Parts: sequence; structure tokens; C-alpha cells
Amino acid sequence: MVDPGLPDWRLLLDRLHATFRAASFAGAGAFVQRVAESVGGDVDVDLRPPGTVHVAVATSDAAAAEAIAALAADGGLTSAALAASTVEVAIDALDMAAVKPFWKAVLGYVDDGELAIAHPDRVGPPFWFQQMDEPRHQRNRLHVDVTVPHDVAESRVAAALAAGGTLVSDRFARSFWVLADAEGNEACVCTWQDRG
Repeated sequence: MVDPGLPDWRLLLDRLHATFRAASFAGAGAFVQRVAESVGGDVDVDLRPPGTVHVAVATSDAAAAEAIAALAADGGLTSAALAASTVEVAIDALDMAAVKPFWKAVLGYVDDGELAIAHPDRVGPPFWFQQMDEPRHQRNRLHVDVTVPHDVAESRVAAALAAGGTLVSDRFARSFWVLADAEGNEACVCTWQDRG
């Protein structure tokens, strides 16, 4: 439960999150600059038009949360505490040890505990793996598109294959390659190239 002394913040996936709105994109940018200059430590900042700033801090850093909220109030930003949200992707697996390395490789993620992986810079949703007791007999419905720079795509495909993945189709390469993990969950490695 979030400390009642932090009304602008909500606890989501082991971090405190807050959303603030400025009257303009420039005003939101100025707020981000003040946060960068004033608050050290483990702070994620996401700036979006027309003037929205989402901030996340470690749950142990209530002082940073308080300082950021004060900077927002001083800058005339309004709190949108109920707008805070985050996404994570769960993959059900019979053999997590066979599935997890594929997803680490295809996404370019790192371990984030025994059952999870995350982007090293916390860009994009974390993935976690849940143990299944018995197989599903219908086709698995999970499919993730991973868009990467064109000069990274082939090495990302190679890493996913080396991590136990299979190539489902390269018919549309360089636009995208379709890969699957050991249990048939699919991922496309996509680029801007050869898009019609």
C-alpha cells in the first residue's frame, strides 16, 4: 500500500508511479529538466505530447517521490494519479528453461529475477514466465512483434535461433522474420526495410 503522504503516486509492479500534466509540451519538458537537475537516483521519466510526464521511482525512494511531486506543483503541473499504468507480458510455459532464453535473445532483454526478463534500460514491458501443468491443444495465441534497427535484425534472429528458437518463416525478410520459442509462441523480428 502506498504511503498516504504520497497522494500523487501509485504502486505498480514494485515501483512508485506518478503522472503529471502540464499546459504545454514545453512546460512538460521544463519539468523533466528540473527533475533531471534536482533528483538523483533511480528515476524513470517519460515525456509525451501534449504535455504528459510519467515518472517512476524505486519504492524505497519516497524522498525522490516527494521532491518530484513538489517540483510538479511548483511548475504548475497537475497530478493525474489514476492515469498511472504499466504493462507486463506473461508467457505460460511447460518448460520455462527452454522458453526463457529465446525471449531474452529475441527481445534483447536481461534476467530480472528467476522468472522474469526486462529491457536493460527499462524500455518496454517486462516479460515473466508462468509454469503450466499440462499442454494446450489449440494453437498458442501469443505473438509479439519486436521492431529493431535494420542493422541489428539479422544478429537478433541469429541470437534467438541459438537460444533454442526456430525459424517459422523468412519469406518477408528483411521486413520481418517469424520465429517461435520451444513451445510455439511466436515473435517477429521487424525492420523498416522492404515495407510495401
